Order: sequence, then structure tokens, then C-alpha cells
Amino acid sequence: MARELQTTELKKGVRLELENKPYQIMKADFTNPGKGSAFTICKLKNLETGAVFDRTFKSGVATGVFEPDLELLIVEYMYSDPDGFNFMDQTTYETIHVTTEQVGEAAGYLQEGIKLDLLFYKGNPIAIDLPNFVVLKIAETDPGLKGDTAQGGTKVAIMETGLQVKVPLFIKEGEIIKIDTRTGDYIERAKE
Repeated sequence: MARELQTTELKKGVRLELENKPYQIMKADFTNPGKGSAFTICKLKNLETGAVFDRTFKSGVATGVFEPDLELLIVEYMYSDPDGFNFMDQTTYETIHVTTEQVGEAAGYLQEGIKLDLLFYKGNPIAIDLPNFVVLKIAETDPGLKGDTAQGGTKVAIMETGLQVKVPLFIKEGEIIKIDTRTGDYIERAKE
């Protein structure tokens, strides 16, 4: 039987199981109103569907929240097929198939050979955790104009994976750039 979590353990980033579903806390606010009992309001994200909602937990009362049966594997992205994406387990070298829905928006950051974490819930893959930064090559963008500076505007660049990123005007097609996977923002030109 999984251990029940206390309200003091409900913090941002904590993964939990509620009503037999896996969630991650995106935000947690503790409130002690003075009158009445203290409580914590959590913004929860369903790790299977991506749905987000708020839930209030009273302090000192059973939360009904448990430690989830989660496993994290380090995998290497190999290739995609019409049904989804294929990864190789770095310890057993077995191929693990993950559906397009489970990968979601992260697909634009996947390039052959990238290593990342694959999250399993009760033995089934449910989500991937990308590294904070990836380096991708620009496949297509408008040419820069003479006099473009770093303080100028931005333009859209299409990466080799199909991902679209706003880049400074001086960035050219074929360049390799560093992108923050948490925000989708251009960071800098990559050192080759």
C-alpha cells in the first residue's frame, strides 16, 4: 500500500496519486486564515492527459493523496513512426514505444540520439521529461538584413524537427541554436 502524503509535503514539483491518477503539483499555496483551519491550494496537472485543475487540502485532515507508483528511465530517442515515437532504454537496450499523444508538444524538441527521462506509471509510459535546453539546426528562416542587431526585432525560424521558434533578425538559415524547452525561447547561438 502506498504511503499517504501529509499537507506539509504538498509542494511545487511533487508527484502524487489522487483517485488512482498520477498528478504533478504545478503550484502550491499554503494559507493560514487565523480563524478556521489552515489549508493548501494546489494547482495539479494530470500526467496522463495534461489537464490542470485546482484542489484544496485542509491541514491536519487525511489528504487522500498517495505516493504514486512512478518509475523514471533514462532513454535515447531513436525514431518516429506513424503510431508515435521509439526510444531505447539505456540499461536494457530494449525499444520502448510512446504514442504521439503522450509525447505531445515535446515532439518538436526530439532529435535522433537525444537522451531524456521517460516517466512510467504502473509500468506504462505516460510522459517524457526533456532536458532544460536542446541544440537544434535552423532548417528555414527569412534572410537577415544588413544592419540587423541583437536589439532589433524577431522572426520565425523553423527547426530541423519542425519546431517554430522566434529568433533575432541576425540569425541565418543553417545556424545551430540553443533553445529553452520549458519556454520554447531562443537562448543563444550554439558553440560548435
